[in-house]
Amino acid sequence: MAAWLFYALLSALFAGLVGVVGKIGVEEVDPITATAIRAVIMAILSALFAAAIGRTDLSKVDAKALGFIALAGLFGAASWMAYFKALSVGEASRVIPIDRTSVIFGVVLAALVLGERLTLPKVVGSLLIVVGAIIVSMF
Repeated sequence: MAAWLFYALLSALFAGLVGVVGKIGVEEVDPITATAIRAVIMAILSALFAAAIGRTDLSKVDAKALGFIALAGLFGAASWMAYFKALSVGEASRVIPIDRTSVIFGVVLAALVLGERLTLPKVVGSLLIVVGAIIVSMF
């Protein structure tokens, strides 16, 4: 199995777990508070992981990279806020599939911003994911 596929599947597994345990967590906790707690835990664990494997040299992070990483952090935080709010008011089995429609946004933005090829299989596959997510969330 290719390394990228292994890590992508691992990411999908963990993302699915986030939705399920997150739903339990926001049953009696404000979603903003829950997101803040999650962010602190992620920051601590990320820093510990980086230190454990010796990846703490920040001298190679230039201003441009830092700006884009910061934007990714901002977009990620906004996504979490919306996701935890959706989980607090909706069923996890409906929220999670709709959240995964981010695939279509990612594929289109990769083509527009990064210049990646937008092939017919990518378009059809992305649309099938969206249609599947809608079907799952409706029933």
